[in-house]
Parts: sequence; structure tokens; C-alpha cells
Amino acid sequence: MSDEEKKVEVKQPTTYDEQVKKIIEHGCIVGDEGYAKLVLQRINYYRFSAYFLSFQKNNGNLRKDTTFNNVYRTYLFDSRLRALLFPIIEEIEIYLRVQFSYYHAHKYGSLGYMDFNNYNKRHNHDKFIEKIDKRIDDNKTLLFVEHHINNYEGKFPVWVIIELFTTNDLSRFYNDLPPADQKSIARDSFNTIPRKLITWLHCLTILRNYCAHYSRLYYTLFTATPLAPKDFSYDKMWVQIFDYILVLKFLYPYPERWIKSVLTPLYALIEEFKDSIKMKDIGFPENWKYVLEEQVIKDN
Repeated sequence: MSDEEKKVEVKQPTTYDEQVKKIIEHGCIVGDEGYAKLVLQRINYYRFSAYFLSFQKNNGNLRKDTTFNNVYRTYLFDSRLRALLFPIIEEIEIYLRVQFSYYHAHKYGSLGYMDFNNYNKRHNHDKFIEKIDKRIDDNKTLLFVEHHINNYEGKFPVWVIIELFTTNDLSRFYNDLPPADQKSIARDSFNTIPRKLITWLHCLTILRNYCAHYSRLYYTLFTATPLAPKDFSYDKMWVQIFDYILVLKFLYPYPERWIKSVLTPLYALIEEFKDSIKMKDIGFPENWKYVLEEQVIKDN
């Protein structure tokens, strides 16, 4: 077969009416077509169509009882879940910046992060410095960045430069620290061991990117598996959103607020959409409330 024959023709755009018709042809019970059209005028059809995945049978066909309203409510639940989780991720990110920069500054000095000797053997220092330069250039119009460029010859203390780090940058920064430093931070800031903290930071990065880009959390399998803390009852961590919510629990800097600030609104959200969602589609076990409220024991 020639390269020309292998080419697949790009799909042509469809009207909102055609999109509704396509949904009906796939076996979805639409009911009010005008309402369905209004929804698709506000949500990209391609984005919305992904929520049909959890309503499909093994052969790819939709279950006979699949309604447009149920699919839409699943979409709404997912959207509200992202909105609930993102501020929690933000609090954790800010905490990470404090813990990493404070530790590093007091051990290695304000510019110690620029010295390749202060990292482990896996660290690629040239690439690291290149990334820092890019972060500075991308944010050069920010007042604090401009201030350090003009007044400090472009030298940024670690507690300043870390404010430009992405979540992935933070994760990699920790991964590249010497083992003794990893152990100290993991123990003192998160009551755990480096091997587990590394998986949590990786999962946090993935979840943060999903939430920031409005990607689907419902009926999604993520790409990394977190490790559970010592003696935690739910020891079969996997790759669904329930497991990643647990990661937020392990990293959350305000354990005394976990139930009130996180679980109470989460419980209310699940109650509101219980007629439309399936707990197995988001990886919630039967004893999910107990697991989410369970005390985390300090790792040795």
C-alpha cells in the first residue's frame, strides 16, 4: 500500500444539528433535541463525546438505557470535581515550594541550587539551568522577575526562583536531590519516605495537568501508580481518580482541615450526582469514606 493510500481523510466539520443526529444514531436517547443542541453549543462535541465511554458495552455499542441527560450530568460532575480539586492542588504546590526552598537555602545557601554538586548523579545540570533560563525569560514581565534582573544581575535566590517552577519542575527538583536531602524532606514535611513521596509528586503533576487543561477525570486511567503509606488500609493503590485524591490526602499540609475543606464538599458533590455516576467508574471502593478519613501513620 502506498503512502498516498495510507492517508486518512481528515473529518469535515458538522453542524450542531448533525452532531445531535449522530448522537441519536449511536443509540443515545436524546429526548429534547433543542436542549441537546444548546448543550453542544457550549461544550465541544469532541470533548463531550468522551463521556459516552463509560456508557458503552464491551462491543462498543451504547447501553440501551443511555440518555443524553445522564451523559451530560456525568460531564457536569466531572467539571465540578476538577473545580473542587484544583484549589487543593494549589495549596499543596505552595507548601512544596516552601519546604523545598527553605531546606535547600539553609543547607546550601541562596544560590546553592546553581551548583551541580548539590544534586544526585541522575541530575542533568545543563538541562536544569536551561530550563531555569527559560522560566525567567517566559516571565520577565513579572515585577519580581524584572526586579531581580535589574537589581541583582539576574541572580535569583532559591526561594524566589522556585516561584517560577511548574509542578513538574518541583517534582524533578526533589527527584534530583541527594538521598540524604530527600530523606530529610520526606520525613520532616510529609511523614513518609522518599520512594513514596516521589510517586506522590509524580501523580500530583499528572492530576494538576488534567485539572488545568479541563481533561476528563471520570472513567480515566492515569499513567502512574502511587504508593500507599505504611499500614494504610487501602494498600492496593491504582490509577483512578480515587487513588489520586488519596495522593492529595497524603500531601495536604492542613490535615486538621481535610474533612471540612475537602471531604465535606466532595461528599455533597457525590450525593448530588449519585443518580448519574457509578462509583466504580471513579475507582471508589465500598469503604471509600473510611479510607478517605483514615489517619495516615508515619512511615519509618
